[in-house]
Amino acid sequence: MKLKEKEFAVNQMGRVIIIPEESDDLWILYNIINPGDYVTSDTSRKVHHQLHDGKNTTASRVRLSVHLKVTGRDFDKDSSTLHVTGRNLEPNGYVAVGSFHTLTLECNKPFELHKKIWKHDVVEALQERENHEVCPDAELAVTLFQQDHAEIYLIEKGVTAMVSKVETSSSGTAGRKSSSSSPSSNTKNVFFREVFSAFIKHVDLNKVKNTVIASEDLKKDKFRRFMISEAKRMKMRSVEENIGRIVVAAGGGCNGDLKDLLGESTVMDLMKDSKVGLQIRALRKVWDMVSSDSDRACYGLKSVENAQEMGAIETLLISDELYRNDEVATRKRYDCLVKAVKNSGGDALVYSSMHVLAEQLQQLTGVAAILRFPLPAFDDDAY
Repeated sequence: MKLKEKEFAVNQMGRVIIIPEESDDLWILYNIINPGDYVTSDTSRKVHHQLHDGKNTTASRVRLSVHLKVTGRDFDKDSSTLHVTGRNLEPNGYVAVGSFHTLTLECNKPFELHKKIWKHDVVEALQERENHEVCPDAELAVTLFQQDHAEIYLIEKGVTAMVSKVETSSSGTAGRKSSSSSPSSNTKNVFFREVFSAFIKHVDLNKVKNTVIASEDLKKDKFRRFMISEAKRMKMRSVEENIGRIVVAAGGGCNGDLKDLLGESTVMDLMKDSKVGLQIRALRKVWDMVSSDSDRACYGLKSVENAQEMGAIETLLISDELYRNDEVATRKRYDCLVKAVKNSGGDALVYSSMHVLAEQLQQLTGVAAILRFPLPAFDDDAY
């Protein structure tokens, strides 16, 4: 993320021009742009012009700048775009003052954000993203073969997205009789070619750090060989030069589950130095401890706060829905918890609601902790 014309400070009014560079940047912005903020961005609008005959019209799109007071926002994870809705505050000839308009914020498109008060966690989040080195489009690309289809995922620090799902042609002919108990070689090649085409469309091997092909059967090995063969036939250097970084792994248990796949040792070794890997390991560690009734882990706000008061937290895990909650009191409480953990030498990991393991953290109330030393169980009353 690039920040220009930075004119803001904690607990003061200010503005900044922001240029998102990755989908993670847009997800962070979704969490820090709130109703009451002001956003200015270039956009286009369809305008109808009356022809000389006075009866017919023609339409064209015009470029204009719109200045909104934000009333709502929405993040589309499939297209990695952020939609900001609000009332227009400045006349421009095409959008009336006071009328509602929606701006689409996307990567490499600058816009201005103005806030009456810049909260500490908002400033910290922007500074972290500004100092963040622009990384590949994804930490990990996964091609996961199921019984009758293949799924392709891109996994980043904050967002996990299924970018393609390819059905096998045999899935629609399961009830037909066949002279063989297994699909024909031609059918397999058609399916693999479709998966390969989807893979090439969505995965840039020159940018993505690691790539995994997974299945419970031999499809993973056969597809990798097919990829090598096709790449040579089509002279695709991006695949040929990076084939060594495409590994196979046993795929996600009997249900072909992505969460289970990410726990496989082959996959974890690939991600051991990434932030995604760190978050996955931490959550799995908490989950295993809680499942075994360990006194080295706790969850629920009251229990976690009690553990922090004793200086016991080694790693705090918290969902961004809690950490950046719209309610000021709730937001402040979690912000104080995160600061206290960091000040005592602990780590704080904030999980996006679109993280691959977000659902698991939510099952632990959205906040949990790995402890430095054992503690007795606390009663975590409702709050």
